[in-house]
Formats: sequence, structure tokens, C-alpha cells
Amino acid sequence: MGIKDKQYKHISNEIINNVGGLDNIQSNTHCATRLRITIKDTDKINMENIQDIELVKGAVLSGDQLQIIFGAGLVNEIYNVFSSITGLGSQSNDSEKTNSKQNPIQKVIKSISDVFVEIIPAILAAAILMGLTGMLSKSSFVLNNDFAYAINRLASLASTAIFIILPMVVCYSATKRYGGRPILGLVVGAIMIDSSLTNAYSIGSANYNPEILNLFGLKILMVGFQGGIIVALLMGFIVATLDKYFEKVIPDVIKLLLSPMLTVFISTILLFTIVGPFGRSLSYFITYGLLWMTKNLGFVGYAVFAGLQQILVITGLHHILNAVEATLLAETGRNILNPLMSVALIAQGGATLGYLALNFKNKKVKDVAAPSFISILFGISEPAIFGINLRYKFPLIAGCIAATITGVYVYFADLSALGFGATAIPGFAITNPANNGYLNYIIAHLLGVILGFVICVVFGKIYSNKENTNKIKEETISSTNEIRLSPIMEGEVLDVKECSDPVFNSETMGKGVVIKPTSGKVFSPENASVEFIFPTKHALGLKLDDGSKLLIHCGINTVNMNGEGFNVYVEEGKKVNKGDLLLEFDLEKVVNAGYSSETVLLVAEVAENKSVSVNLEKDNIITIK
Repeated sequence: MGIKDKQYKHISNEIINNVGGLDNIQSNTHCATRLRITIKDTDKINMENIQDIELVKGAVLSGDQLQIIFGAGLVNEIYNVFSSITGLGSQSNDSEKTNSKQNPIQKVIKSISDVFVEIIPAILAAAILMGLTGMLSKSSFVLNNDFAYAINRLASLASTAIFIILPMVVCYSATKRYGGRPILGLVVGAIMIDSSLTNAYSIGSANYNPEILNLFGLKILMVGFQGGIIVALLMGFIVATLDKYFEKVIPDVIKLLLSPMLTVFISTILLFTIVGPFGRSLSYFITYGLLWMTKNLGFVGYAVFAGLQQILVITGLHHILNAVEATLLAETGRNILNPLMSVALIAQGGATLGYLALNFKNKKVKDVAAPSFISILFGISEPAIFGINLRYKFPLIAGCIAATITGVYVYFADLSALGFGATAIPGFAITNPANNGYLNYIIAHLLGVILGFVICVVFGKIYSNKENTNKIKEETISSTNEIRLSPIMEGEVLDVKECSDPVFNSETMGKGVVIKPTSGKVFSPENASVEFIFPTKHALGLKLDDGSKLLIHCGINTVNMNGEGFNVYVEEGKKVNKGDLLLEFDLEKVVNAGYSSETVLLVAEVAENKSVSVNLEKDNIITIK
């Protein structure tokens, strides 16, 4: 096993321990930057410990899915090791099984994101080619050279193909995502853009003269759904639903004949009578609502969108913008949202650099911030958002303010894109060259980085001064407050130096007491939170309100009993009050197994500027002051 494999195995085991063990993991998968673990009981997650695991840039809990940020590339390697340990592999496409705790909006957003995962590479390829051919088409060399013209013409053809068949591709991917046979989605998607229908792009023109059908008194306009991304999403869901239904209810003898036929035919009727008109209206509402905001609210609309876009990334709502961008491109030929999303992302990168400048001597910050900024340069903001900006709050606010200001510049520069799915450096290739687009793209991003950096540094100085003032107050208060720990069980209480175990009696693990118990019930010595419970139940850790950490260890070498005779009554991460029953063990069983029942209470870690003293003559046996 290589060094990296050992490192990743250690990281994986640390994650497993801090999510409640293997039994608490339902499934695991990963995306471009995050290891995604579906958890059975989220109360068992120790988020603080997970944040501090080596190579982890941040973590967030969404519904019952824990998302741990590692960054592009690294997450793939860690996932391979992690999944081999859990033995669970990727989670199913059936989100109802693995995301039961997500609310309906989260489920919809997640499913839309899944639909576009397979499509975005094709959109990116087409958009980059479109940007390149847009530049080359203006070159006199290309126009006058047969070879260059031929290459550019073929590239132009390749760049437009995906947009022509996009409804068909989306319907195919959506049907697959929602559990139907993808080929049926492909068929219905082809119906949406059938050449015998009146082209949707001709609506409102002099050539618009569609065929009208009369069905049950309904007037059906035989108009295609070119650019109908939202309609395609809805139809994919319907095709999948009908396909699964007919496959279930139709007898096997005639299933192959009737099931696909009924699915396609009923889907077609619903397309032209209900889903199509509804989806088209919804598409117009969303698209022209955004266009209205950016056109009628002017720079205010641009500023608001840019300022809030990365908040959408945190919630996951940003994925739905793929459909809106695709619709904008299909209906207007330009994407006004892409540059706004790009400057919003780069402004967060500037804030990340600002936080790095404020904490340059902090190795942990450097290890997270530097690679996170590099990820942002290539269009991925999650490591920076979850690893730095959201975690420390004021960098996120600084980035949002910087993006708001930069959005105003985007408005006055009239920046737009010819595709979607690429931002920051890759986004340059799909920038609309009109209105000095390339130059303004560079200026806007430099502005976003600089503003994000400066605002974050200013906020950081203010925050630091306030934090230092509060720290002085806290230290003054804590120096006068004492914590007195009471006995945890019945029996003879001695200084830990009297313990028969040389590790404990040397006080290497901390000062404290050893108890020779007359009863196996162990109680909490103070209000605290349960930091960990050893798998064999013979030991646990508590964290006091002042940050001090206690260790309770029942018996000597009782780890060898593998939990037999031990019962725990609390859970990791839960709060306990002074006097609460923590655990109980069978004294007789411990002695009969050949082990000492001596129970140790140690202050394993003390809060800053405090000391520990043992007071065997008093009811409060240990004082932390």
C-alpha cells in the first residue's frame, strides 16, 4: 500500500468514526469537489471534528447528506478508498431512497442537477467552439484560405448542433434520471422538435402559421418546442412515470408491445395539451422575468443577481439556472447570466485571498485557501465557499458585496456569453466578443478579485479587533470562574497517582482521580457534551462549557471485553447535565474476567489560562480554575 493510500485510508476511517460508524452510513458518492455521504442519523455527526480532518476544506449538511469538500481531483482518489472501506459504492439515482430527509424543493433541485450532469460537457464543447469560430469568422485569413475556412465551417457546425437537439437530449437525460427507459425519452424529445411542426422560433413572425388540431374541443397548435428546456424536463419526468407504471401493470405477454407504445403516445398527447403549454408559459415567465429584472431594473438588477448568486451555490439552487441559461440562449442567442455568475464566483476568490493574507502564518488556512482559489480560477467555488468564506462568515459577505459592485460593471459593459457551464478562466472561451467582450471580461474579473480581497481585509481587521476585545473579556471572566467536578460513582476516591495502571498514574494523560467502585453506575460530574464513546463502551469523553475535556475510563484493560457487561445511556454529540447516568458496567463480570474495576476520571485537556487541582477531602474532588 502506497503512502497516499495509507493517508486516504486514515482520512476515510476518521470520517467514518465522526459520522457515527459504518452502520450510520446509508450510501456514498461524490461530485467534482465533494464526497457525499447519506447518513441514517445525522445527530451522530461530529461536524467540528470532520472540519479538522486532514485535507478537508470544509463540510456542510444538506438534508441527510453530508458533503465533505476535498476539491477537484483529490475527491476522486479519496472516494475510491472510502467506498472500498464502506463497501457501499455510489448512491442510487433514486433520490427518494437516499434523500428522504430533503424537503421537496431540495429534491427537485437535486434532480435537475443530475439531469444536466451528462449534458454540460456537450454544452461546454459547443460553447467553446462557438466562441472560437466567432473570433475566427472575422479574420481575413480564415475567409480567404480554403483550409482555414473549411476547419472553421466544420467547427461552426459542431458548435450549433447541441443547441438544435437540446430538448431531445434533456428529455433523454431526464427520463433516465427519473427511472424510465432513456430511449423512450429520446423518442419524445425528437417529437418536440419534429420538422413537420411549425418552428417555435417563428412565433410572432410573418411566417408563423401553425396547423391547428381539434381534440375533444381543444384547439391544439402544432408548434414545436425548439429551446423548450423546461418542457423537456417535465416531459422526461412524465415519460419515466408512465413507463414505470405500464411496465408494472401490463401483463408480461403483451408488455413489450403495449408498454412503450402507450408511454410514447400518451406522452405526446400530454405534451401538446397540458405539459407543453404549461411549460412554455413557465419558461417565458422565468426567462422574461430575469430579462425584465436585468433590463428594467438596469444595473440594480445585475447587482442583485451577482450579489446573491453564490448564496444559491450554498443552497444548491444554482443548478436550476442551467435550464434558464439554456432557454436564454435558445430564445435570445446570448446568455446574460453567465458573466454575472462568473464575477460572483471570482469575487469570492478575492475574498479567499483576503482571508489568506490576514492569516498567512496559519498553515491550515494556507493549505485550504491557496488550492481553493486555484479551483475558483477554473470555475469551482465550493472549496473556497465551504472551506473558508462560509466557515468564517465575513469573507462570504465581503465576496457578495464585491460581486454586487462588479455586477454593475457587467451591466455597463453589456457583457454576455455564447454558452453556459463555464466561468472564470474557462468562461473566457464562451464570452460574447461583441462590445469588446474579451477585454471587459478580463477587467470585470480583475475588479471582482481586487474588491473581494480589499473588502475582506477591511472586514477582517474590524472583526479581529472586535474578537480581541471579546477574548480579553472572556479571559477575565474565565479566570474568576471555577469548575468543580463531583464524584462520578460510588466508591473510594483516590488521586490518580494511586491507580494500578502506569499510564494513568504517571499523569501522562492528565490529572484526576481513580475510584475503586462499589457500584457500576457512572454519572456526569458536570454539565457537558459527549465528545466520543469508545466502541467497546468502557470509556467516553466529555467536553465542558469552558472547553476543558474529560476522560472517563472504566476498568483497566477492559477494552479486551469488547463491550460485554457494559451499557451506555448517552450518545455522541449530545448534551448531558450534572448527575445524568452516562454508563453502567457489571463489576462482578469485570473481576471474573480477570480485570481491575478501577475507574479513572481525568482532565485530559484544560482550557487556556486554567489549571487543575485534586481535592480528595471535599465533595468536589477536582477543581478547574
